[in-house]
Amino acid sequence: MTKEEIYQNIILQVKGLTSAESDLMANLANVSAVLYNNLEEVNWAGFYLWKEDQLVLGPFQGKSACVRIAKGKGVCGTSVEKKETLVVKDVHDFSGHIACDAASSSEIVVPIIIDNQIKGVLDIDSPIKARFDEVDQKYLEEVVSILIKETEWRYSI
Repeated sequence: MTKEEIYQNIILQVKGLTSAESDLMANLANVSAVLYNNLEEVNWAGFYLWKEDQLVLGPFQGKSACVRIAKGKGVCGTSVEKKETLVVKDVHDFSGHIACDAASSSEIVVPIIIDNQIKGVLDIDSPIKARFDEVDQKYLEEVVSILIKETEWRYSI
């Protein structure tokens, strides 16, 4: 399958899983599993949620991760600060990169923004340099759009 076909399949799965379920944790857990198990050459896929003025680890697939990330720190915190998707071809060249997994070489982070307020980020890492491109950005932003539409963004943990 082409990258586009893989993502089209992911979009169908995400829509199917979230269309009848609005629970935040359930949806984030399922979507992180869909991404981790369907994307090639990724070693971490998951979410950080914005609370207490910082990003806090949410549902994910992969090795254990950093629990809290300050705004402006690392790729995730920088994505929050800029309120934009970041595609980092080589994390070792990213000033202030936070190395939760030394095997990670590239990363994409999509902010989750509702009514101009940060709710969290989708973060995906790869052990391959330059793994992510504009196709990944397009479809992962669509995944986040589906989550924003279908999920109740109220934290009850």
